[in-house]
Amino acid sequence: MNRRKFIPRLLMSALGLTFPNALLRAKAPLTLPMEQSEVTFSTEGNEVKCYLRGIPAPTRLLHVTDTHLFMDDERGKLYQPYSGRMAKAYNETIHFETGESTNPEKSFLETISLAKEQKVDLLGLSGDIFSFPSESAIEWVMELLTDSGINYLYTAGNHDWHYEGMKGSLHELRETWIEKRLKPLYQGGHPLMNSQSINGIKFISMDNSLYEITEEQLAYFRKESNTDAKVVLLVHIPLYAPGRSVGYGCGHPEWGAKTDTGFKIEGRERWPEKGHSPITFDFHKEVFQGGKVVAVFAGHVHKQTIDIVNGIPQFLAPPNAMGGFLDVEFLPLGKG
Repeated sequence: MNRRKFIPRLLMSALGLTFPNALLRAKAPLTLPMEQSEVTFSTEGNEVKCYLRGIPAPTRLLHVTDTHLFMDDERGKLYQPYSGRMAKAYNETIHFETGESTNPEKSFLETISLAKEQKVDLLGLSGDIFSFPSESAIEWVMELLTDSGINYLYTAGNHDWHYEGMKGSLHELRETWIEKRLKPLYQGGHPLMNSQSINGIKFISMDNSLYEITEEQLAYFRKESNTDAKVVLLVHIPLYAPGRSVGYGCGHPEWGAKTDTGFKIEGRERWPEKGHSPITFDFHKEVFQGGKVVAVFAGHVHKQTIDIVNGIPQFLAPPNAMGGFLDVEFLPLGKG
């Protein structure tokens, strides 16, 4: 049974949460003209092959997002008024390949097992690994990652640090629960921005779980992307692509209070009336027009999609809650 090739099934959840009808499956390889770009790619199911000029050796990334682990214990009782909705959201899911009942815990275990089996160079954990910042779930994941010995890079999603209905601004809540619960996952790195260089590729991980980018993050991105290495960006919220909804909300021109339909059910502040900050728009522009980034990997919307913006592909991973992930190979292209 090949776990890396599957077609997802529809999962409808109560409480205002849904999975999409289906994930995109490429009927034929998609490619960019090699003479026009530093990258050409092909896809089949959830497998992605990126061919890059100038890299010395193959590199494998397993990109994982939206596991939505909900396990909790006695320590979480105090927070149940804030965790109750998300604790019920993904208790049982439908496995993409078999159509059988599964759950986020089982899916994550299988994904870690596959990462070990394939000896991946990097496990990219790009947000919403947790449905809320449960001590039990975070400790369980940390133990798995430590015991596996897998090299990983983690950034938070909008649910990882969020207890719904808890008082405080989103910036304050993110800072609080990163410090109190998520901090071990960053392995000593900065929680909002980090990077790893592997075989001529610089993987930059940015926390855009508030849909926006800070001035400090933009400065970091500019510094880290000023390199001869090929830059691959890992985020949770997908960057705006023409024709996409505000779910692709980082840099979306319509993002703001008027399009925020989920703030009540998610128990959070409404998006600002003014929309994005100029810094977020600058970040979006530099990613897709700066000539440094060769690919973007994101999640959040719970479906697998591909967009090409100014010649740069953005790949969205299918939800790991249903067993999904992207199996990505970076391979040398030409003589460099």
